Amino acid sequence: MSLSLRDKSLFQQQAFIAGDWVDADSKRTAPVFDPATGHELGQMPWMGAGETRRAIESAEEALASWKAKTAKERAVVLRRWHDLMLEHQDDLARIMTAEQGKPLEEARGEIKSSAGYIEWFAEEAKRIYGETIPAGRRDQQLLTIRQAIGVVAAITPWNFPAQMIARKCAPALAAGCTVVVKPAPQTPYSALALAVLAQRAGLPDGVFNVVTGKAGEIGDEMTSHHAVRKLSFTGSTVVGKVLMEKCALTVKQVSMELGGNAPFIVFDDANLDLAVKHLLASKFRNAGQTCVCANRIMIQKGVYDAFAKKLAKAVKEIKVGAGQDEGVELGPLIDDRAIDKVDGLVRDALSKGAEALVGGTPLPLGDQFYAPTVLTGVTENMQVFHKEIFGPIAPLYCFEHEDEAIELANATRYGLAAYFFSRDVGRVWRVSEALDYGMIGANSGTLSSEATPFGGIKESGIGREGGQYGIQEYLEIKYINMGLED
Repeated sequence: MSLSLRDKSLFQQQAFIAGDWVDADSKRTAPVFDPATGHELGQMPWMGAGETRRAIESAEEALASWKAKTAKERAVVLRRWHDLMLEHQDDLARIMTAEQGKPLEEARGEIKSSAGYIEWFAEEAKRIYGETIPAGRRDQQLLTIRQAIGVVAAITPWNFPAQMIARKCAPALAAGCTVVVKPAPQTPYSALALAVLAQRAGLPDGVFNVVTGKAGEIGDEMTSHHAVRKLSFTGSTVVGKVLMEKCALTVKQVSMELGGNAPFIVFDDANLDLAVKHLLASKFRNAGQTCVCANRIMIQKGVYDAFAKKLAKAVKEIKVGAGQDEGVELGPLIDDRAIDKVDGLVRDALSKGAEALVGGTPLPLGDQFYAPTVLTGVTENMQVFHKEIFGPIAPLYCFEHEDEAIELANATRYGLAAYFFSRDVGRVWRVSEALDYGMIGANSGTLSSEATPFGGIKESGIGREGGQYGIQEYLEIKYINMGLED
């Protein structure tokens, strides 16, 4: 399949190791498909442990010279990478839409956001501070410095194939680390396009590497290799636990951004039009395939019917189609498994008494399209109330009292994001503090920003990405006791 790109060199079908574009040792490849049409976009190298080991070794070799550069020197290179991404924003978005399916305008927004993370951490490189500590003796000076942790392995998901790389790699590179990235097999081309621009920006050979292929073999090499000192992963909680266990054998540091089960609470004093607007942004962005999108939508009894009516009307107007088409707001799901999961959750809810005000079925646009759906009459005995949906399904649950909503919201092993809407200032503070989540949207359905910490608690993860906190994940604190002569 031919992509309409201004710069065709951005579409690469080889992996990137030590500054070279390479095939798998076995010459084996695997196809990549457009989820909207099912057409093959191209092939990617199907690599394993050997190629990953070489990528790690190249990153290890490049580490000393890269971290020896001044913070400003690293920042200049990162800033060039940022500029090149914005210069090629349209091409990068087209690649992303082709392999991932999200609407083109949404993909452009992701590229802009990704570049924003790179720009932010380019500046943060110059703000890596140490400190002095008052000594208890006159013949000592006590101080700390922060240094790059070392080689970083980054495993990124298919739902945000550019932003997740930027959120992990920009702070790592700014700190002086070198990186080996494994993108998801559904979306390798966005990662490889970023590698093209990273090389043009002046990142030295070995500082930024991309390997594609066998998840198990690549992951095993990343988690066992002695040179890798940090693993950053975004994906399911199940896989995250396996990776953490394997990293424990070599005592690697980890950052884990895992699953979610986000409550979206609308109290009876809320601005319903505002709540509907933000629910649309939270729930249906990327066809509901985000870890922070609204999952359990809890509406207080007094406004339940009015809210359901307003939401159903708005959802009916969502334009569904291939992401490349003009005006499309919601694209396909990533693969057949995603369709089967979403449809299974809806079938289960309907069989137990829920009603579909809108949607509730696959669409005839293609194998991976599902109608944006609003379910009413949802109860706790339905799977949709407990499982992470990862699709365009809005299940509405009715509650009566504030304490009930908080108890239900917190009744999950996940703790990534939570949202609520209320015009009562006291309630805003009270509920914000009571919700057991790493991120809270109070009268807002959006959270992500390069200037703020992104991450969860409980089984939703460890660590933070973004803001002043993001770069700390890639730094070690070194304490120095400096003896002074009398």
